[in-house]
Amino acid sequence: MSEQPLLRIDNLRVRYRTRRGASATPAVDGVSLAVRPGEFVSVVGESGSGKSTTVHAALHLLPPEAQVRADALELDGQDTRGWRDRKLARVRGPFVGFVPQDPGTSLNPVKRVGAQILEAVRLHRRVDSETGRALVLAKLDLAGLADPERVARQYPHELSGGMKQRVLIAIALASDPALLVADEPTSALDVTVQKVILDRLAELRVTLGLGVLLITHDLGVAAERSDRLIVMQHGRIVEQGPTAELLSDPRQEYTRRLIAAAPSAHADRLAPSVATPKKAVGDQESPRVILRLHELSKSFGGVRAVDDVSIDVTAGTTHALVRESGAGKSTVARIAVGFAAADSGDIWVEDQRVTGLSRRRFRPVRTRIQFVHQNPYSSLDPRFDVEQIIAEPLAALGLATGADRKARVRELLDAVALDRKFLDRKPAELSGGQRQRVAIARALAASPRILVLDEAVSALDVSVQAQILQLLVDLQHEQGLTYLFITHDLGVVRLIADEVTVLRAGRVVETGTVADVFTDPRADYTRELLAAVPGVDTAVPQLVRA
Repeated sequence: MSEQPLLRIDNLRVRYRTRRGASATPAVDGVSLAVRPGEFVSVVGESGSGKSTTVHAALHLLPPEAQVRADALELDGQDTRGWRDRKLARVRGPFVGFVPQDPGTSLNPVKRVGAQILEAVRLHRRVDSETGRALVLAKLDLAGLADPERVARQYPHELSGGMKQRVLIAIALASDPALLVADEPTSALDVTVQKVILDRLAELRVTLGLGVLLITHDLGVAAERSDRLIVMQHGRIVEQGPTAELLSDPRQEYTRRLIAAAPSAHADRLAPSVATPKKAVGDQESPRVILRLHELSKSFGGVRAVDDVSIDVTAGTTHALVRESGAGKSTVARIAVGFAAADSGDIWVEDQRVTGLSRRRFRPVRTRIQFVHQNPYSSLDPRFDVEQIIAEPLAALGLATGADRKARVRELLDAVALDRKFLDRKPAELSGGQRQRVAIARALAASPRILVLDEAVSALDVSVQAQILQLLVDLQHEQGLTYLFITHDLGVVRLIADEVTVLRAGRVVETGTVADVFTDPRADYTRELLAAVPGVDTAVPQLVRA
């Protein structure tokens, strides 16, 4: 491996200017790192740790209000401090390929994919139409996309999330870079698609001799492929070293906490952290079905999103519904809570058949079944404070007024372990985990028996995700709740669910207890999902056994 780093950062400090001057707290404080040819380095940390700011500073991509200081910011051995954009473009463009986090906002929705890649190619070289077309197809093929000619003709909205992310990789490869920087490239993707993207980055590192710098909040994702790990917290590097060494003998409590938060670090279901007796959910000798979905089907534009799906959810348990995006699992969830109507099939909530009820007649059912959305930021009204958000269903369903309503809101805030000082804060003033706690509190306001949770932890850092999952387990233990838990991640299923149903192309391919499905999966597709679960246990098995 060459001694000359592709990227070298020495003692980087970043502060953001505000109206009152520079921020008192640095976003990045004294960070130094390097990436060499053929090396796969991952920078890991929770949101706000400074990992993305570090990389954007090194590539001179931060906004003007950022104050950047460093002893060195080198690309290909050239210190780029103080360089203007035109000079930077001659090194940064051809030398570094950058893969951003969100393909939904990074691709031009009105341009065909091929035209966008060709535009990137022509930024770095002059090519005629025939040569340009050949290069576009070659980059799509290199990024791992089957049928490059068809993909080149398509618009972004015609592609899946994983395909769009691979298009961004193709664009990043347009200049034949020596260094590929990927900023959270898989955080919005399903586990099997995530594996495909990370496998492709690892293959490019080998076949092209690329240096790869991966930014991620998920230590499990980084553990399987990285040569070196760099762990950041509060703008500082708290620990770094060879992957196996760092995972088998972490020195810092923060690193140990990140490792413990990875779903694969747990072989069993989470146990309640509270000592209170479990609330009774009925006759324990004869468990009863509290939510029944029978032969549901739903089509959109002639495409079957849900195809003859039947699920029985037992009172007081968690039933997970698993599949990648596009398999119909969120459609099932929306049908279950009355947000959408099935084309055929029946739904029972407790002993009431609710199929085809009008909005007015379904209203009383909402006191028994509630919904928790995937993205708490978009599901909470930004104009309301926390107290108003939680009180909204109490007012809408006529369940409490005046002092009783205020008392109930505070009781709910206590139930989700959120300090009452947050009552007058708006969603924008809360962290992702705090917002999700508010969303859960709002869903509990009507004292439902059933919660339908649609990817309720997929947008969270793994450490915050672990906190929310533990909260859900504790609430179920204390209140006898029943969960239909929608997720794409079998690692999370193992932590929280009693039973699991796996969907593919809108159809049930397997259902059973979590123990049976995990130890003896019957369907090839289930085995594929299990194999795709990232984790520190596969990188350093002895750590999990310790």
